[in-house]
Amino acid sequence: MSTESKTKPLVGLTCRFDEDHDWYYLPADYSRAVAEAGGAPVQVPLIPSIVSALVTRLDAIVLCGSASDVDPARYGQGRHPEVKTVHPDRDESDFRILEQAFREKKPVLAICFGMQSLNVYLQGTLLQHIPQDVPGALDHRDSKARHGIFLEPGSHIAGWAGGVREIVVNSTHHQAIRKPGRGLSVAARAPDGVIEAVEGDFPDHFVMGVQWHPERIWRDEEISRRLFSELVREAAEAQR
Repeated sequence: MSTESKTKPLVGLTCRFDEDHDWYYLPADYSRAVAEAGGAPVQVPLIPSIVSALVTRLDAIVLCGSASDVDPARYGQGRHPEVKTVHPDRDESDFRILEQAFREKKPVLAICFGMQSLNVYLQGTLLQHIPQDVPGALDHRDSKARHGIFLEPGSHIAGWAGGVREIVVNSTHHQAIRKPGRGLSVAARAPDGVIEAVEGDFPDHFVMGVQWHPERIWRDEEISRRLFSELVREAAEAQR
C-alpha cells in the first residue's frame, strides 16, 4: 500500500438496505464523489452493535440517502399514511454513528434522509409528507427535475458561492425538516420554503446537512462538489 493511500482520510458512507434481497448496498456516486475529493470511501453496514467502534477508526462520516423514512416515533409523532417504509437498523445505526461522531468531533455530511436523521438525532422534527404539509409545494420527489434554492446570507454555503444568492440543485424526497434540531441553523431554502440545507453551530466540529443529492451532480455543480471537498479537508486537518 502506498504512503498516499494510507494517509487519505477514511470517510464512512452509511449503506442502504434492500429488504427484498436482504442486501446492504450503496449507489456508486457516493464513493466516487468522496474519492474525487481526496478521501478513501468506506461503506458502513447497518449493524448497530458495531458502528460506534467503526466510527472511531474513520476520519469523517457521510450519512447517505435512503429509500426509507425516519420512524416518526423518534420525534414524538404518529405515522403518516405516506410513511410506507421504516428500517429500524438504519435509524439506530445513524443515531449511534452520530453519537460517536459528536463525541469525537468527526466531520459529518448528511444527505437527504441523512439530513433528516441528523435533525431528529438533534431533537428536531420533520414534515412527514411535503405535498400535504406545505401548501403550493414544488414536486420534490421528481429525481429528474431541478429547482433553485436560496442561500442564507452568512452561511458557509453562501460564502462558498461567492455572493451568488441562488443555485440550482436536484431533488428526490417527500419529507423535510420542520423544526431544526439543537445547534442547527438553516443555510438554504427552496422557493416554497422547504429547508434545503442546515449547518451545525458546534465549536471545532464540521456538521453540514443538505436535502438534495450532491453525489449525483458534483461533476457539474460547484457547491455540491465543495461539500465533499470541505468534508475531506476537515478530516485531513483533524488527521494532522
